[in-house]
Amino acid sequence: MSLDLARIRAEFPALASGAVYFDNPGGTQIAQQSLQRVTAYLTEANANRGGAFATSQASGELIEASRRALAEFINAARPQEIVFGSNMTTLTLAFSRSFARRLNPGDEIIVTHLDHDANIAPWLHVAEARGATVRWVDFDVEDGSLRLDQLEAALSGRTRLVAVGYASNALGTINPIHRIAELAHDAGALCFVDAVHFAPHGPIDVQHLGCDLLVLSTYKFFGPHLGALYGRHELLDDLFAYRIRPAPAQPPGKFETGTQNHEGIAGALGALEYLDWLGETFAPEDAERHTDRFAGRRLRFKQAMSAVRAYEMELSRALLEALAGIPGLRIYGQTDLRQVDRRVPTVAFRLGGYSPREVTTALAAEGIYAWDGNYYALAVTERLGVESQGGMVRVGLVHYNTHEEIERLRTALERLSAG
Repeated sequence: MSLDLARIRAEFPALASGAVYFDNPGGTQIAQQSLQRVTAYLTEANANRGGAFATSQASGELIEASRRALAEFINAARPQEIVFGSNMTTLTLAFSRSFARRLNPGDEIIVTHLDHDANIAPWLHVAEARGATVRWVDFDVEDGSLRLDQLEAALSGRTRLVAVGYASNALGTINPIHRIAELAHDAGALCFVDAVHFAPHGPIDVQHLGCDLLVLSTYKFFGPHLGALYGRHELLDDLFAYRIRPAPAQPPGKFETGTQNHEGIAGALGALEYLDWLGETFAPEDAERHTDRFAGRRLRFKQAMSAVRAYEMELSRALLEALAGIPGLRIYGQTDLRQVDRRVPTVAFRLGGYSPREVTTALAAEGIYAWDGNYYALAVTERLGVESQGGMVRVGLVHYNTHEEIERLRTALERLSAG
């Protein structure tokens, strides 16, 4: 299932600029279908939902169509298990507050040093407020892998929640979520997964993973700035929601405070339609066989993301090989080319003689966009001892990136390394 890079790149208007977008972990470029959905919503259906008139009806239908598509993208059991919000951080803070009502003094929450702070700080706050204990799980500083032995040791009969990332937004490490969810459930705890960084890189199946809650952001997979949360329906139904009185009392509406970002939700549908199109390119006969245009969409999502995953493993190998040949450059995390299936093509490094900001400034001057700092993965940079030194340079690729762009990066870094 090879990708047609020319066709794919034509779907992203920003790529025509000639810049190399390796800043993807901070937000991917937006697909044309997503842009079209945003524009169409604002010009044809711009109204609050719940009214008797045409634009209000169209607005409500579009929101539910987006919810259904996202449920199919992650294989949720029903659309009502999808909650929209402004971003992953805001959603996590809100749900941590609801979850806090279940906590008692002496209860325990597990977090990891490998996570984005949005899946750490909210749990630290509620633990402090409720007198609960936070237990930390470390990662191997040599290869960036989560210490599952420490996780198992940290679990106890008092554990109420395990918060873990699907993939590290700093080091690219993919965590074994299915196994972690099993361990959490065996201890009687919930499993909360931050899938923001993994979402553009491979298939997500929440029913297979077995997690209780999972959060993601559509601007990380080719759509607009928007967050979404999946939760098992019975759990969402049971959790207390901080809402105003006229708001729905059932999920997902009870958690969707106020008027939502309707144009963003429309754009999310467009991003998913792009991925649906990508999956359809691998199974045109299957697509033609269905009279309902939504039939088979879960399969097409899986086909698209499986093809993306295969191509990105090639990119990971090429990127690691390119960086390994740069004098004075140190890669943090997994560098074994035989283990690229355990990472996404996100790589953090430092270059001797330069601060991370000096490196990204030099790259920017050559039209190569990359991040420096801690990217809110504060626990990672602190654990690696680089936070006080400006953090690390991070390059993150997605499926619209190319081997030629990796060569541009290699050339620029070789020139910088040579002084």
